Amino acid sequence: MRITFPSVWILGVLCMVFAAHSAPEYRQIQAQEVRTRGGIGHTMAKINAGQEVTVAYLGGSITAMNGWRNKTTEWLQTTYPKAKFKEVHAAIGGTGSDLGVFRLGRDVLAHRPDLLFVEFATNDGGTAPEQIWRSMEGIVRQTWKQDPQTDIVFTYTITTAFTNDYCKGLCNRSASAMELLADHYAIPSINFGPRVAALINENKLIMDAKVIETAVPKESADRDRLIRERIAADPRLLFANDGVHPRDEGHDLYKASIIEGLTQMKNMPPVDRASKLAVPFVADHWEAAKMVPITRAMLSGEWTALPPEDGKQKAFGARMGQIWTAEKPGSALHFRFKGRIAKIYDLLGPDGGQVIITVNGQRSTTKPVPRFDSYCTYHRIATLGVVWDGNDPQQVHDVTVEIYPEQPDRKSVAFRLKDPDTELKSPKYQGTRVWVSQLMLIGDLVE
Repeated sequence: MRITFPSVWILGVLCMVFAAHSAPEYRQIQAQEVRTRGGIGHTMAKINAGQEVTVAYLGGSITAMNGWRNKTTEWLQTTYPKAKFKEVHAAIGGTGSDLGVFRLGRDVLAHRPDLLFVEFATNDGGTAPEQIWRSMEGIVRQTWKQDPQTDIVFTYTITTAFTNDYCKGLCNRSASAMELLADHYAIPSINFGPRVAALINENKLIMDAKVIETAVPKESADRDRLIRERIAADPRLLFANDGVHPRDEGHDLYKASIIEGLTQMKNMPPVDRASKLAVPFVADHWEAAKMVPITRAMLSGEWTALPPEDGKQKAFGARMGQIWTAEKPGSALHFRFKGRIAKIYDLLGPDGGQVIITVNGQRSTTKPVPRFDSYCTYHRIATLGVVWDGNDPQQVHDVTVEIYPEQPDRKSVAFRLKDPDTELKSPKYQGTRVWVSQLMLIGDLVE
């Protein structure tokens, strides 16, 4: 049978539609330090022309620390002195791609980066592949929708929990999920795992100081000194004190992987990124994720906008914008939106309270939701999910988040305290306070 050109065209369209709506299947991927795929040709063109190049780093605490991030920027500036490199630090400890996709516009795209490193393999380590695909694809599509010439590189960190896979030559689950997405969009990836795993297999590296600490009896006099001496005497490289956050020597290994990857890509030509957006990897990706500032009109009760000189506004305002706080029970945040998902960008803390969430007139949980957890010896950025309804993007939701009169049980943090019986009674751990700043939406506000 003769196939005419229109028939071929229709067949191609049908294949694209089928590909866009067929759910991908997860599989574990062989670990490889560098996969160049589409390269970073647009960035290299600006570097070779001696122009200013903006490099953004989106990730968790491993990227937030002084380590591979600033070492990479310094290496770029030293290696290509004719260009000028501007670094955008967009990492927040303890957060994954499910927050990164919402804050991308504010923290990254507003700076119009030429090169974007995305590091979420560790904090997405326990996340299902389907959720990783939704949020990571949202990051990719938002970035290229703004500027298809922005080069993206996925980077994968390693922790003690991932070493069994990497020592067998395999990516862990989160990195495997990201690699499948990277294949679809031809995004280069640099995997820090293989270099570290090779040293583990050669017995030249230990991931965690606990290996040495447990060898020193707890009843030993001057135990801390003995541990330090054993660490100094051990010929193996100590990668991290906690098995997650690298020591400087560990970050040097990460830097070596970055250098290897960028060197392999330096002569690759620019590629057309816009065409990559034609067929999505998953149909329910989060390209539409965004943040909307909370306003006075959404608040009832005794809320206060933190002034610029307030310690929390100083510490978190650059990420969160204007922070609002209240502690009086009954004070509430209310909004209506049409869409699929809504979350609140907020803080957890030792004096954090609890909230009641009501959606369309019904409480969403049987118990109040604490803005406190077992890590809360300090305040940190968090998110509060209020609506998770991916079925009908046209549905309007009426949402109220109200401060509950009783504070949460603080016992979960006791194991972190030297004298929990005394410390948990101190003013630091008393209160019903809540802090909010932005709505995180896949949808739009409705008046």
